[in-house]
Amino acid sequence: MLNRTQEPVFKQIENIDFIKAEKYLLKNEIPVFIVNAGEQELVRIEFIFKNKAWELEKPLMPSITNAMLTEGTHSLSSAQIASKIDFYGAFFQTDYNHDRSSLNLFSLNKYLANTLPIIKEMLTGSIFPEKELKILLRNQNQKLKVGLEKNANIARRAFTSALFGDTLYGYANQLKDYDQVKRENLLAYYQKVYQPKNCSIIVSGKIEKSVLALLEDLFGNWEGFADKEDLKVDFKSSQEKLHYIEKPDALQSAIRIGIPFVNRKHPDFIGLQVLNTALGGYFGSRLMNNIREEKGYTYGIGSGIASLEKAGYFFIATEVGVDVTQNTLAEIEKEVNLLKTELIGDGELSLIKNYLMGSLLGSLENAFSHADKFKNLYFFGLDYGYYEKYIHTIKNITPQQLKDLANQYWDYNSFYKIIVGKM
Repeated sequence: MLNRTQEPVFKQIENIDFIKAEKYLLKNEIPVFIVNAGEQELVRIEFIFKNKAWELEKPLMPSITNAMLTEGTHSLSSAQIASKIDFYGAFFQTDYNHDRSSLNLFSLNKYLANTLPIIKEMLTGSIFPEKELKILLRNQNQKLKVGLEKNANIARRAFTSALFGDTLYGYANQLKDYDQVKRENLLAYYQKVYQPKNCSIIVSGKIEKSVLALLEDLFGNWEGFADKEDLKVDFKSSQEKLHYIEKPDALQSAIRIGIPFVNRKHPDFIGLQVLNTALGGYFGSRLMNNIREEKGYTYGIGSGIASLEKAGYFFIATEVGVDVTQNTLAEIEKEVNLLKTELIGDGELSLIKNYLMGSLLGSLENAFSHADKFKNLYFFGLDYGYYEKYIHTIKNITPQQLKDLANQYWDYNSFYKIIVGKM
């Protein structure tokens, strides 16, 4: 019988094994990365493209182009595409972020020969039909209208704008932008970006030899041109540190605080992740203990480090009652400064290290998650040695090193502070 009055034995995580991606090149030199694992006859194939040529005058081109890939080709309507994919029990989705856009297929191995040609047609023969485009723009416009009613969304938009200005990383979409989207501009962007020379393919799941052969047959002869223009993000942060957007009828204030920061390629990034975890990176963090558990000002507060390809940022985010907005800001400042003036205790640091190691191990549950970890390396020009350094840093970082990092990177007076609501 299990003795439930006795704590289970606690064991330190010593090593974490990664399923490493194997690289292949198709005949036209499209790189294919294979993460082969799992028992289920299921595969995920991601076609990933770097975003290019973002223009302030046409800010929605990358995201709308990616969203429209599924809306019709020369021979298939959007309904026919969805019906064919659904018939084989498969699933597809587009994915977009500031740096890259992708079209992803989830399919059983035995039906891949039926589903993958449909994906090829979307990547090589999308036509951006006017009817579907109008519907998409109307839906996106309405979604933005609803989003602009929420203080948290307004704060997030104002925050990235303050940090990165009118660049792809900082620009906040406006309602008028949807009225300016033209089909011919989408086609031009599509023809520039969705090219074999700008494509990487990542395959994960239970991979049979036939999968690579099928990719070679369908995409190895895909011809196109190489657009050497890279995405540029030359940003200039706002000179104003405090951005207050008053909402007279607000019951809560949305708070977002932070600064432009290092990204995953920087040697201090891993140590700063440990430091951030102490401040607000997990449920037992100092911000949660103080502002939620002790003060009761909020349901949740957290901090994080966002790693973009050409930049990064550190942020603290929460929503609190308008009557405690000022008190919350004071407590956030106090917690930041404590990490700069006092050493983290051994017990707290041990808990943080165990949490981070457990989170890393728990995030590697299947082939898809191993592929996601590989993407964190590949698109930042890193190798698997990064994760060896990650584990070593977490295990060995000291309270003094964390205090030094806090003093080097955190100056509360230099933080951008966005408050939407009432102060």
